[in-house]
Amino acid sequence: MTLLQTPLDALHRELGARMVPFAGYDMPVQYSEGIIREHLHTRQAAGLFDVSHMGQLVLRGPGSAELLESLVPADVVGLGEHCQTYALLTTPDGTVLDDLIITRWGPETFFLVVNAACKTEDIAHLRRHLSGQTLEVMGSQALLALQGPTARAVMSRLCPQLEQLTFMRGLSVTLDGVEMYVTCSGYTGEDGFELSLPGADAEMIARKLLAQPEVAPIGLGARDSLRLEAGLCLYGHELSQDIDLVRAGLFWSVGKARRPGAEREGGFPGADRVFHLMEHKPALRRVGLQVEGKRPVREGQAVLDAQGKQVGEVCSAGFGATVGGPIAMAYVERALGEPGTALAVDVRGKALPVTVATMPFVPQRYFRG
Repeated sequence: MTLLQTPLDALHRELGARMVPFAGYDMPVQYSEGIIREHLHTRQAAGLFDVSHMGQLVLRGPGSAELLESLVPADVVGLGEHCQTYALLTTPDGTVLDDLIITRWGPETFFLVVNAACKTEDIAHLRRHLSGQTLEVMGSQALLALQGPTARAVMSRLCPQLEQLTFMRGLSVTLDGVEMYVTCSGYTGEDGFELSLPGADAEMIARKLLAQPEVAPIGLGARDSLRLEAGLCLYGHELSQDIDLVRAGLFWSVGKARRPGAEREGGFPGADRVFHLMEHKPALRRVGLQVEGKRPVREGQAVLDAQGKQVGEVCSAGFGATVGGPIAMAYVERALGEPGTALAVDVRGKALPVTVATMPFVPQRYFRG
């Protein structure tokens, strides 16, 4: 299969990236400094990520808010202009087709960012439900993410109007003649920004950002370890069509106006089952695991109780460079999911001790003003 390329492909190679296939794209997994240094640089300064493989869509037309509300549990009707919300496309069983970010651009216009691996299915799913609206796929648009504690200083230096942009808000800006839509959001747990801009201008803007002394290029490897430390879900790991949103610990993503007894109760696929699970609790829950020692655990390995019985399964794992050791997320039996509970992971027949940990593993530092 021929891999697709993002508009920054040549720049990645110039910077010495190791390229790997990911969601149908040739993507940089790391640069010469390596994943751990890239991870720590993002926690200490500012990292630039190419996330142009993500799907960027614009939904327009009368009833767009109501259409989205019929597909996701979020409060879309009540979303303010240039405000964002995290949302889940749910199935009739209350499980997850994909997670996405919805931004209101206008009264009947919404900007959607969906996962790369799911975007073809997401687009088809949305189009099946259109009733007078239009769905534009922004195929030539790039998406960059600048993340880390100095990201705000960098962006404020280049675009002063972004200095006070708060978490989950967006703003249209122009930098060196390039029109961009910038949101205060990201996937690392750090303060930061995502920049949606024309692909033809992406390399110029990326070079300008990389010329700032705080900024370094960061690959997919560190992006994954950063999101793991931040306790954030990854579709295909913590989320899938086999995992309901309550088990995933994401009932908070159901808007207050959509909850039982509220003004627009339910109305999304699987609402009845989600509300039932919220009341009666699913058998499993998503937890963090702190691993004893330096030996890593892996996705798919069994989680064991004190008697050696399997009580769950690891869904994501890696080295937490900020934490200083291996960490994981897992689904375990609800009664064993309290922080401090001693468990083990079966690593090639050996029970490796782990402890249920509070997530996120590192404090989130979103800028809320």
